[in-house]
Amino acid sequence: MSEKKVSLLEGFKAFLMRGNVIDLAVAVVIGAAFTNIVNAVVKGIINPLVGAFGTQDLDSYSSCLQGPCTTDPKTGEMDGIEILWGSVLSATLSFLITAAVVYFLMVLPMAKYLARRAAMQAAKEGVQETLEVSELEVLKEIRDALVAQRTGGAPGPSSGDGPGGADGTAAGPREDR
Repeated sequence: MSEKKVSLLEGFKAFLMRGNVIDLAVAVVIGAAFTNIVNAVVKGIINPLVGAFGTQDLDSYSSCLQGPCTTDPKTGEMDGIEILWGSVLSATLSFLITAAVVYFLMVLPMAKYLARRAAMQAAKEGVQETLEVSELEVLKEIRDALVAQRTGGAPGPSSGDGPGGADGTAAGPREDR
């Protein structure tokens, strides 16, 4: 039974020490701190600007769905059904600002970086392919020169399309390998 506990604990430790779990934890902490900043900007700057058309605080924007929306001063209870759409608008603005910052400061630059890296990788592969083709051409020329030395004829074309020299004469038997 102790062996199972040790292996479970070792598995849990391995899970926690994985790089992606730690990265996720850091992202959550940074996201929470960033959310506080965005909420402060919305409550301190955006809400008063929007509130310039009415009340200073968006949270106080509401509509009455049923009955008169008045608060009983003795009990503190609301008469009627009140819809607090100002707080929904405030939360929506917070979300939009957060999404815009994440997109423009994180997602877009990372996408450009990855595209640039993919283009460099494709160019590198293209250069490698060109080197392989040029090596093949050099090997064909060496082969043709060796065949010409053995047979005493003129070397064949470098493209290796068939036997024969530049003047159309046969260069001798050719060995394709």
